[in-house]
Amino acid sequence: MTLASRRAQIVESSRIREVSDAAMGRDVLAFWFGESDLPTPEFIREAGMKALAEGRTFYTQNLGLPALREAVAGYVSDLHRIALRPESVAVSSSGVSALMISMQAILDPGDRTVVVTPVWPNLVQIPRVLGADVETFRLEPKNGVWSLDLDRLIERLTPDTRLLLFNSPNNPTGWRIEAAQQKALLEHCRRLGIWIIADDVYERLAFDAPGRAAPSMLQIAEAGDRVVSVNSFSKAWSMTGWRLGWLTAPEELMGQLPKLVEYNTSCAPEFVQIAGLTALTQGEAAAEAARDRLKVNRDLLIGALSELDGVELTTPRAAMYLFFRLAGVSDTMATARRLVEAGLGLAPGLAFDVDEEGWFRWCLASDPERLMRGVDRLTTYLAGQPKAGRV
Repeated sequence: MTLASRRAQIVESSRIREVSDAAMGRDVLAFWFGESDLPTPEFIREAGMKALAEGRTFYTQNLGLPALREAVAGYVSDLHRIALRPESVAVSSSGVSALMISMQAILDPGDRTVVVTPVWPNLVQIPRVLGADVETFRLEPKNGVWSLDLDRLIERLTPDTRLLLFNSPNNPTGWRIEAAQQKALLEHCRRLGIWIIADDVYERLAFDAPGRAAPSMLQIAEAGDRVVSVNSFSKAWSMTGWRLGWLTAPEELMGQLPKLVEYNTSCAPEFVQIAGLTALTQGEAAAEAARDRLKVNRDLLIGALSELDGVELTTPRAAMYLFFRLAGVSDTMATARRLVEAGLGLAPGLAFDVDEEGWFRWCLASDPERLMRGVDRLTTYLAGQPKAGRV
């Protein structure tokens, strides 16, 4: 008889970690994790170090420092031209913690949850940890970009659905939901009482958005709408290792969050919150520079990979990844391991709830010269594979 819970056994391990762990000690150009190769901007690091030097190492309020909650509310209000109150903001110890806490507040075991995929595996696995009944709805690549069949998704959102969960801009595909699609989904979910959690972590990394960020559900949500927006400091300000995020939620949910934060992490570290406050108030140029760098790298990598036989490309409209397919691959995980042996680390598409073999995710947030060295290693690998098919 196993000692582990049934829920723990049902949850799948990260296939990204499975491949990356196999690379320990090897000379590998790693592009499998979703983070920049640049460190956190110096002015943010200095703010965190100053807070440490001042002894800002004590517990804070469960929902975060009041100053940071006010800053988040002001930042989001300015970004999306809305009036968000600090009382609607909760600070969390990472974006993934915000996802966990919000789903703990919404889901009971057996609740039907629909997740739009391909997507970062945590969004599928967290509701499973909580005992929810998870169903996935697939985006489809059409004419070189990933797209959403809105009518089919709405058909799937039936009265017995508790939660709709989607990530836009999307990891790994770079798909971005349109404002009209958001409106239709919100109206449908409002009628049926379905909760929406929008993972907005990549909203500042949209290459073709009309404003400074991708469209947000917060721009159209009304008071009392069952809409939660989850965000993070990790991507726009290169703060992955700081583990700091936030969420916005209606009053119906906010009253439950302090106790859930308490029993998960208690609070985010004070000196980390000070660094986050500095990112929001002084880091606009850094966020814009991160987006512009990724767009240049996207175009560079697409141009290079388009020259290779057997590479099927899709063009991301946002985020920090290129999601592409190698023709003839019959075993994605085996191919990912062989690529490691060739010195190239890519995330296998199977990790993102993609059934077809041959999909891989390549993180764009890297020095251009390093990206091109990665292309060279992929070229060498492909040249050594049989034309009729690959492992």
